[in-house]
Amino acid sequence: MPHQLAVTIRAFVQPGLLADLEDVLADIAKRGVPNDTLPFDALLGVHFARLFVLPEAEDAGGETIRPSLVYMAEVDAPVDRHFAELAEAVGGGVDLLFGHCVDYPPTPVMPALRVTWLREHALTGGTTYYVNTVGRGLTQIRQEAQLREAIEGLLDQAGEGWVGRSALEVRARIQQFVSGRPDLVWASLEPDEPSLRWRSMETVHAVAVPLVGLALSPILVPILPVWAGLLRWHERCDVPGRQRPDPARLLEVAEREDFAAQNPFTAVGVIKPGLFRRVTASTVLTLVDYGLRHIFNHGSLTGVKTIHFARWVFIDEHRRLVFASNYDGSLESYMGDFIDLVGWGLNAVFSNGAGYPRTRWLVLDGARDEQAFKNYLHCRQLVTQVWYSAYPSLTGENINTDARLRQGLFGRMTEAEAQTWLALL
Repeated sequence: MPHQLAVTIRAFVQPGLLADLEDVLADIAKRGVPNDTLPFDALLGVHFARLFVLPEAEDAGGETIRPSLVYMAEVDAPVDRHFAELAEAVGGGVDLLFGHCVDYPPTPVMPALRVTWLREHALTGGTTYYVNTVGRGLTQIRQEAQLREAIEGLLDQAGEGWVGRSALEVRARIQQFVSGRPDLVWASLEPDEPSLRWRSMETVHAVAVPLVGLALSPILVPILPVWAGLLRWHERCDVPGRQRPDPARLLEVAEREDFAAQNPFTAVGVIKPGLFRRVTASTVLTLVDYGLRHIFNHGSLTGVKTIHFARWVFIDEHRRLVFASNYDGSLESYMGDFIDLVGWGLNAVFSNGAGYPRTRWLVLDGARDEQAFKNYLHCRQLVTQVWYSAYPSLTGENINTDARLRQGLFGRMTEAEAQTWLALL
């Protein structure tokens, strides 16, 4: 079983070609993805993928940042395979889209050259990444959905005579049915774990980071009061944004939502000026990354269970931060879950962005002003021009339930346990 990776590729758009690029993206979105230009369904291990334009903007110092095209994907390891598949199976789409970007090689482009260019424009640092359930690959998700459908098909057969049977008897009939299906033989096996090498590296990381923190504590502890004082000074000087979202932009975003069980969210914000905020934002996201990798990696992000994948990516030399996620349900419920369950976490990360509602001690207030927080996000939300989901009908709850169904299919159970297991169907 593979672990999951966040792939981010960014390239600046050639002057004068932005409108043409946006027309191409609009045409691809109109035809729906996957399509012949972006056949993502032919690639191995692509859970979600998106393409969007980062429009021209100014950083906190007033410096202009040129527009760029960004590709993001959540994929099963190894990443080398994904780059190779982009260059081969999606080569025409890569040429069509990134051909609008600075320094893209002239066509025809050989696959090896595409791989080299994509790698050169991949963002490899400054990414904090959340995976709903680490190690649950695309193949497993699809197989377990297939298993559920097969079992439900069996139970729908009136001729089986289910009335009067105990839960254990029904389960035994399901076991017999699954065992007799060659295409479901995998269901009797335990899912593989990610590679031993990857698990070993994660264990080393889980142990090493606290040890490094402990070793640096004689330096860090005296610094903390100074940092806290600077934090409160900055917070008192911060000017919360009063901008309201553009109704036309909100409508444009809404028109692209709710066509599947999940939706994409993409936003970009400017980090507040000065070294203090950049260091604070980097430190907070380093700590968040540790928690996501080793604690919140089993289906729940501090109580929020509707997120499949999410990432925070520093760009432009840590002057801006991109946030992207794939979540279940509506945007309003998504933001509401975050405000209610992890408002303090939102503050810790996003309060380092220009225009964020005023906070105290990094984690207090801020997102508790619900309307101000929503305005802040809406004003920075981008249109996700092209988006792909490998399992558009499955919510996170569906996927977790399917995994539990498979896990309880074989092995010893009491009658009560079998009743609980059947309730998953």
